[in-house]
Amino acid sequence: MKKDEVPQDEGSLAKVGVNELCYAVDENGNYTTTQSSGWDVKTAALDESMRLIEERVQETNKQIAEGKLSPIAYFMELHRMDLPILASYVGIHRWFVKRHFNPKRFQKLSNKTLIKYADVFNISVEELKNYKPN
Repeated sequence: MKKDEVPQDEGSLAKVGVNELCYAVDENGNYTTTQSSGWDVKTAALDESMRLIEERVQETNKQIAEGKLSPIAYFMELHRMDLPILASYVGIHRWFVKRHFNPKRFQKLSNKTLIKYADVFNISVEELKNYKPN
């Protein structure tokens, strides 16, 4: 796309005063960088993905309230992680992390393991242990 055709729509980033760096072709046909305040198509896609993430967080919260999942699953979703990423951050094999989603197993976790999770989620162990879904 040509430099003067780079979209300047009011996107999510523009609302917080941030511009996005984009590549475009200048008047000489060379690639260059230029600022964009947003693009409606990209904003719509980002808004949709955020809505889907929020739905997953709410569904996880519901399953915690029903006693089907532990708070670890909620904080993983809240921080936009998946099982392999969380496992790598806490330094525990993903098979064990998945087992820690079980509320009964979660209750038996050692303080050392809970500290690992709390550190990754940037919360206290007490917040993790005493999380109650709203």
